[in-house]
Amino acid sequence: HFTPGYGSDNRAEPFTWAVMLLGSRALAGDKAAADQLRAALLQWEQADALTGSEASHDTYYALKRLMLPIVMNFAIVAEGMKEKDRKKIEQWIDKIIRPLDRKFGPDVNRNNHRALADSVLMAWGAYTGDAELYQKGIAGYRRMLGEARADGALPLETRRGARALWYQRHAITSLVLMAEIARRHGDDLYSVRENGVSLETIINYFFTALRAPVKILPDAAANYIPGPEDNYLEQDLAFLKRRGHGRHYMAFAEAYQLQEGFAARRMQALMDVSERPLIDEYFGGNASCFFRRPERE
Repeated sequence: HFTPGYGSDNRAEPFTWAVMLLGSRALAGDKAAADQLRAALLQWEQADALTGSEASHDTYYALKRLMLPIVMNFAIVAEGMKEKDRKKIEQWIDKIIRPLDRKFGPDVNRNNHRALADSVLMAWGAYTGDAELYQKGIAGYRRMLGEARADGALPLETRRGARALWYQRHAITSLVLMAEIARRHGDDLYSVRENGVSLETIINYFFTALRAPVKILPDAAANYIPGPEDNYLEQDLAFLKRRGHGRHYMAFAEAYQLQEGFAARRMQALMDVSERPLIDEYFGGNASCFFRRPERE
């Protein structure tokens, strides 16, 4: 069970990593990997894992990070399971995910934490056919676009000091994932605009500030919960490199760089193919396995 405290999700990292790797191998046709993933999920279901986690901001954030790859990769191996086993896992996942819609405070209900929650709810709604959960993602996506500035800045993220770009990218990851879930269900969120702002507007702002950090400094100067570094003049760009357990915060790029438009071309230019596979729990798993199209390279 998760308990309050920053980084409370660290204990689940090995399991998250295993889920993402096994899911991608299963998608590639590895039957043994699929069986391993099914067995691991059944083991956690039988232990009623995570269901006793405390209802706090930190623990629920950790749960969102863990449950997203569980949902995405369970969907890969669910077909072919014994019906009683599949239903057990579905009931276990459902019991954990539904409370994640809980609100914790004004800013948390609107920033990248909420976008992550909406992506989890939307993913589970898409899998189960629950239209209400699915629509929560659609509504959350539109709300975040509507609260962006005309230039694409997300004010609740860009005020975060040295991690202003870091958190703008966090939000983008969830937005791209929601757009991809919608695309697979016949809904086009990529072309949606709210107050003239689309996802491309938000991503173009990210790239402009990445190349010319001076653009983000007026917001970053607020230094609101800036992370480990107080100097907002030096933006933390560690998200451009692989992190612990082989994960990569830029995994969403595998999906977005397949879009049309200026922002997608900028994404293609930024991508370092030597970093593949791009795997991240914020995007649900092995994005290179999910989206890479070698013929486009």
